[in-house]
Amino acid sequence: MPSFRISPAVADAFPDTLIALVTAAGLRGHEPWPDTATALTDLEQQLANGTWQPADETDPRIQAWHTAYRSFGTNPRRIRPSVDALGRRLAKKGSLPRINPAVDSYNAVSVHHGLPAGAFDLDHVTGDVDIHHAQGGEEFTPLGEPGTVENPKPGEIIYADTTGVLTRHWNHRDAHRTRVTEDSTRVAFVLETLHAARDGHLLKVAAEELQGLLIPHTEQTAVHYLSPAQPEATV
Repeated sequence: MPSFRISPAVADAFPDTLIALVTAAGLRGHEPWPDTATALTDLEQQLANGTWQPADETDPRIQAWHTAYRSFGTNPRRIRPSVDALGRRLAKKGSLPRINPAVDSYNAVSVHHGLPAGAFDLDHVTGDVDIHHAQGGEEFTPLGEPGTVENPKPGEIIYADTTGVLTRHWNHRDAHRTRVTEDSTRVAFVLETLHAARDGHLLKVAAEELQGLLIPHTEQTAVHYLSPAQPEATV
């Protein structure tokens, strides 16, 4: 089973980081997930009613990621953190995309709580996963672009396994190789905050909410946490 690790340099640069890893084994992505469908519909209805809005760049949760992106040389208004881009899309279109039940689940939780989220198909992860600053020679193939190869900029924070990069700009975009589909059966979902002292409780609520959406459609789930004080977890 792979380990996920926060590098010492990332831990030093972002000492209040907390990452939840929600793992699922025996996932059944081809059956209906009514609770996830309801979660999406409820968010869209609340937005339409004016009783809720997704976090935007004026929100401290999003501001923290903009500051982090700028610190490693990424313009967050051109290349946005995933939760920022998803919230903007929801606010503009009034609806969230429907990809597949597992992806829809973490999208709903992400935008509901204003926290970045992603996922990796563990059957396509090679070796361990490290969260570290890019050297610049690593290779990344973006989700939905299997013929494209990019090289992260030196200093950019990435998730990477022994084959290549799994996310660019920390959480802007996931890789095509480890994308989650209806056929994925072993998945690691990721939820993140840079301010555990302020938002750690929110992250834990979000992780429990995601786990609750997964439980009816999987054989086994677990939640692990990564932080500078506990920088490694085996899933």
